[in-house]
Amino acid sequence: MAVSQAIPITRHPFANGSYKQMLIDGKWVDAASGKRFETRNPATGELLATVAEGDKEDIDRAVAAARRAFEGPWSKVKPFERQNLLLKLADLVEKNFDELSQLDTLDMGAPLSRTRAYRLRAVGMLRYYAGQTTAIHGETIENSLPGEIFSYTLKEPVGVVGAIIPWNGPLTATIWKIGPAIATGCTVVLKPAEEAPLTSLRIAELAMEAGVPPGVVNVVPGYGETAGAALASHHDVDKVAFTGSHVTGQSIIRASAGNLKRVSLELGGKSPDIVFADADLDAAVPGAAMAVFANSGQICSAGTRLFVEQSIYDEFVGRVAEFGKKLQVGNGLDPNVQIGPLVSEQQLERVTGYLDIGQKEGARALAGGGRVTEGALSKGFFVSPTVFAGVEDNMRIAQEEIFGPVISAIAFKDMDELVKRANNTTFGLGSGLWTRDVSKAHAVAKRLRAGSVWVNCYQAMDPAVPFGGYKMSGYGRESGKQHVEEYLNVKAVWIKTA
Repeated sequence: MAVSQAIPITRHPFANGSYKQMLIDGKWVDAASGKRFETRNPATGELLATVAEGDKEDIDRAVAAARRAFEGPWSKVKPFERQNLLLKLADLVEKNFDELSQLDTLDMGAPLSRTRAYRLRAVGMLRYYAGQTTAIHGETIENSLPGEIFSYTLKEPVGVVGAIIPWNGPLTATIWKIGPAIATGCTVVLKPAEEAPLTSLRIAELAMEAGVPPGVVNVVPGYGETAGAALASHHDVDKVAFTGSHVTGQSIIRASAGNLKRVSLELGGKSPDIVFADADLDAAVPGAAMAVFANSGQICSAGTRLFVEQSIYDEFVGRVAEFGKKLQVGNGLDPNVQIGPLVSEQQLERVTGYLDIGQKEGARALAGGGRVTEGALSKGFFVSPTVFAGVEDNMRIAQEEIFGPVISAIAFKDMDELVKRANNTTFGLGSGLWTRDVSKAHAVAKRLRAGSVWVNCYQAMDPAVPFGGYKMSGYGRESGKQHVEEYLNVKAVWIKTA
């Protein structure tokens, strides 16, 4: 494992230690309580900003603003105008992308080599939603009732959307929530993660610059147990769109019962990544490694259960371990760094706790296995890329979501047995398989109980292709036409003409 040395930090204007307010009804305001919280660089511990800490009263203000906008001027804005707003926002995101990617790196630690690679995705999502804006339509349906009765459907915006996002990809997560809201004519109150709120606040600035009317997009930073809980249970929120842990997702479902609000959930995973002996191993080694090590393993669909056919198990797992050892760990502002820090001390404690659990359960760490504390990295939350061999299905490291750069390598012999074991998890978000046999690829892909199956690749994403989970990984879809439908109601209209 290579370790990056200390580098000069260029202060981003939005992360220069100053105070950041929240956006409500087109105005930048303090929290009603006057409270603030700090957000720090997980690579260095340095203060980036002090942020207004929202709670129930601020959520009430933001929801009221969103409701006024939804029932007022925003309801009269035509699809073409909403499309134009999204295209303007896309242009601004593209123009300011370098600073946005740097903000993600500063606030949650992902290397610039990763955050800069999201230009096409971030801009592409906004332009995709812009295209969908003018493609929303109902149907004329011929019914079988006697007489002359005309029937058709209308697609209408759900209303006020409460959006709650995690810290592991603030830029794209923010766009994933506000894009379809604007496209469909909804209004939105966004609660970014307290660990990484800065990019969401900057996107809100750009939305205002693009001309998005007051109250359509509101951003209230705060903690999950206060601001997040208030948003999830609010009686005047029509829908909650949440990305995060399955435990919080369950709480949101319970909170939604008050007014039976719509809910879409993209939750955690313990995804199988399967390598057959006939795979192109030269491609599968880096593919399987980075299916977990990318973003320091802080990806809900990471392929953390690496199933390898018995005949190549030792060779393949050994090669993945060697690959992990060569990755450069360090401050994400260094363009050569491939693995950044975990987002927080709490996440560091969680991941290192699982490293201890894995070794106590009898797994062998072929690479990594601990915290990185060399030189300047001692001030950050770094864990070396870890590959556990000799993992059994019932071990906790093979069953529970770790959300760190930790691979659990499991051997298999029989394909039918493999599919059963791969599906033997409470989650069902992502999955992967590596093989040269097209028939095998189709057969296994059909049997895997997961929302995405990647064959000879991993984490491929596109704005037009839906993403979401089975089982405890949630329900509803993001991206694709299905995502837009999540923000719409269907109304049937009957007209007796004679």
